[in-house]
Amino acid sequence: MAKKLKVATTSLAGCFGCHMSFLDIDERLLQLLEHVEFDRTPLTDIKHCGPCDIGIIEGGLCNAENVHVLQEFRQNCKVLVAIGACGINGGVPSMRNNFTLQECLEESYLHAVGVENAHIPNDPEIPLLLDKVHPLHEVVKIDYFLPGCPPSGDAIWTFLTEMLEGKTIHFPYHQIHYD
Repeated sequence: MAKKLKVATTSLAGCFGCHMSFLDIDERLLQLLEHVEFDRTPLTDIKHCGPCDIGIIEGGLCNAENVHVLQEFRQNCKVLVAIGACGINGGVPSMRNNFTLQECLEESYLHAVGVENAHIPNDPEIPLLLDKVHPLHEVVKIDYFLPGCPPSGDAIWTFLTEMLEGKTIHFPYHQIHYD
């Protein structure tokens, strides 16, 4: 029996939609388990990634903790896959890049509807926000990009199975398109 590959996933600044699509591969997860062992994923609730063959990461980088998790993940994964618009180009969270960080904080904590007698939090427990939201490849080397917002469960399935089989990854038109 061939050695199972170890796979880990994590989510940074985003909506967790890519992980929901990952779960949308449904009963095919059981087929996947014949070939892989999961490390850090929502399925295992492991908080830190150990050495892995494949790391799948969604979400952009909006704070110092996101950068730390990404760098730790890169160190532990032989192959790193950025999945979804947020990981690839910053996605919806990067819409704040059109404003200064101070403007975003003031709008959120001082001027928002229903906010009275508020202040901008300054607690060391809160991760330090970056001035801009960044895509993953600006900080670490990414080996593969799987686009979509989010990519479909079928696209994730195709990607993983072809990667595990050592094939060139090829998506049918209906899985990856922009029209």
